[in-house]
Amino acid sequence: MGWQGMTKLAADSKEATGVSAQIAEVTVSAYTIPTDKPEADGTFRWTSTTIVLAHVRAANQCGLGYSYTHESAAALVKFLGEKIKGRDAGDPPATWRTLTEAVRNMGREGIAANAISALDTALWDLKAKLLNISLAQLFGRFREEVPIYGSGGFTSYTDRDLREQLAGWVERDGCRFVKMKIGSEPARDPERVRQAKDAIGDRALFVDANGAFSPKQALALAEVMADECDVRWFEEPVSSDDLAGLALLRRHAPPRMEIAAGEYGYDIDYFRRMLAAEAVDVQQADVTRCMGYTGFLQAAACCEAFHTDLSGHCAPALHLPVMCAAPRVRHLEWFHDHVRIEHMLFDGSPTPRNGTIRPDLSRAGHGLVLKTKDAERFRVA
Repeated sequence: MGWQGMTKLAADSKEATGVSAQIAEVTVSAYTIPTDKPEADGTFRWTSTTIVLAHVRAANQCGLGYSYTHESAAALVKFLGEKIKGRDAGDPPATWRTLTEAVRNMGREGIAANAISALDTALWDLKAKLLNISLAQLFGRFREEVPIYGSGGFTSYTDRDLREQLAGWVERDGCRFVKMKIGSEPARDPERVRQAKDAIGDRALFVDANGAFSPKQALALAEVMADECDVRWFEEPVSSDDLAGLALLRRHAPPRMEIAAGEYGYDIDYFRRMLAAEAVDVQQADVTRCMGYTGFLQAAACCEAFHTDLSGHCAPALHLPVMCAAPRVRHLEWFHDHVRIEHMLFDGSPTPRNGTIRPDLSRAGHGLVLKTKDAERFRVA
């Protein structure tokens, strides 16, 4: 055929699939949704959650992505959107590189990574829609469904609230694991953990301290929780920045208790450092923080290289397709606050069945569509 003929064939193929469309417009909006009850963990309290949405348009399609972050991220999404207009909608990784280079001098972590996450997830959603396939099919799947664990059990809850919420995930959704928050009142934690375990029976109980303890405090509590309630997972027993402390906990925690952290990872270097330090039994990553699907797949590759399982943090509807694509997956967090928001704001949010969720392959992209009228009353930007 010759080089010119092959080049024309490739161009014709792109045109036929629509993936050669150029990014024409990027828009952004932000919504703040009150919690149904005051929520708190070991180091923070809140009464509302903000979600920043990016819409990226090309040809006759629009990709949607988002991040749970501060509304100030919306201004950065708008700024970055101007940087990617005219780029090929069929090449999210190349566009992701443009985005990461654009924030070099302002710093990639934090708000910048949140903004890139919203745009990157929108770009991948857009590409799948241009191809008229689901994102799970575009990424390729290691699995057809993803196990979830119910997550909430906030320290602001009464014992009754705690028991009812955790039991509901077991009885209604079939969850094999549930997680509660600890750390804001350490003296009460053993009794709260006992209440939780009594409510869920033989299902596995996880706890999350959000970095509230020192290594010695965490180790003492770990022994009590393992002996009395068979707690299987201790998340952020110390600050996730304290890799030596996490590694110490991992070495000395009871044998059946795993140490987990990683939700504040913004780039692949963070995950590499945490894994190289042997700080966790299970690595966490958050697609709304780690610079989107592109960054999450990098984290997944890092976990594969270190023979360590990966757990998705929060935003379950957005994580679902990429969790099907990651090689080593333990489970995905079915976080009360985000589950509620995603079902309020989006058509196409997944529903658990027997403790798992699965992508709807009949819907293009990740399958989420903003309920514009329902969302409008929460708009802040």
